[in-house]
Amino acid sequence: MDNGHIAGAAHGTYKSYLIGFILSVVLTVIPFWMVMHPTMAPSTIAISILGFAVVQVLVHLYFFLHLNTSSEQRWNLVAFAYTFILILFIVVGSLWIMHNLGYNMMLD
Repeated sequence: MDNGHIAGAAHGTYKSYLIGFILSVVLTVIPFWMVMHPTMAPSTIAISILGFAVVQVLVHLYFFLHLNTSSEQRWNLVAFAYTFILILFIVVGSLWIMHNLGYNMMLD
């Protein structure tokens, strides 16, 4: 019977989706609370939010997109890593170029 699923593709269980959802909510609420009730330096809050964002991306990749290190998912993992590196190069390169332009265009 054809149920629209690809044979051998990973599918989550109700429990894994629920765990992913709860983790996503927690990883969203904590940074929101940190911003609404600042008890640390702004730079510390910004770094913490960045850390929570990275963890939340990993939670989404694992629990919702079922991306893991199994042999069936190896090429998906390679494609994701390549995309991440490419985006990192573009963002860091753009920031570097803008910083150098700003520094070199300063008039006294």
